[in-house]
Amino acid sequence: MTAENAKHPDFLETTRASYDAIAPAYTEAFSDWPADSNALDRSLVAAFAELARELAPAPVADIGSGPGSITAHLHALGLPVFGVDISPRMVALARRAHPELRFHVGSMTSLDLPDETLGGIIALYSIIHVPDDHLLTTFAEFHRVLRPGAPLLLAFQSGDTEDHLHLTERFGREIALDYYWRTTDTVTDTLTKAGLQLQARILREPQDEEKRPRAFVLARRSETR
Repeated sequence: MTAENAKHPDFLETTRASYDAIAPAYTEAFSDWPADSNALDRSLVAAFAELARELAPAPVADIGSGPGSITAHLHALGLPVFGVDISPRMVALARRAHPELRFHVGSMTSLDLPDETLGGIIALYSIIHVPDDHLLTTFAEFHRVLRPGAPLLLAFQSGDTEDHLHLTERFGREIALDYYWRTTDTVTDTLTKAGLQLQARILREPQDEEKRPRAFVLARRSETR
């Protein structure tokens, strides 16, 4: 383990335990997507779905699927989609709410999928818990499981690269959850290093009670191997 990696030896376990602790309250607060989203966010997800349908019937993965509402929305848009989340309790709640869909416990840093399996990956506000020294590994894993030409849509709260938030309480429960804010340049540069091709980037200004701009990055795995 390098000195840099030694800074975050347990981030997967602390993220899993934190979301297990807040899963019921989080699901109650954030289970009504797309009703709780705005028109721009919905249009970007719809654009991703249109691109992914070009590779159907290859499945699409919703990474960091949480309560499963975005997974269900993609299913309604006609995609063969399943959800992956690091929290077993979150997965159990998603399965209960959407019994017609598949949800699995897993980590985006090491997906239990064969190479070139997926027709798309969507990861909305889930890479924010990945430390900087694990981001390239995560994107390389996305590249590995995507089919040539398959799209990837990321969303994340944007901020200076050195911005970092550590929460010890949320929804009245004790947690140990880290949040990493990044610029679109940082994310797109790392995607390129992982072999993914940038298609578009959008920075949306904060709305309503949002505190930070929201960034959306659309990329694709190259058509050629």
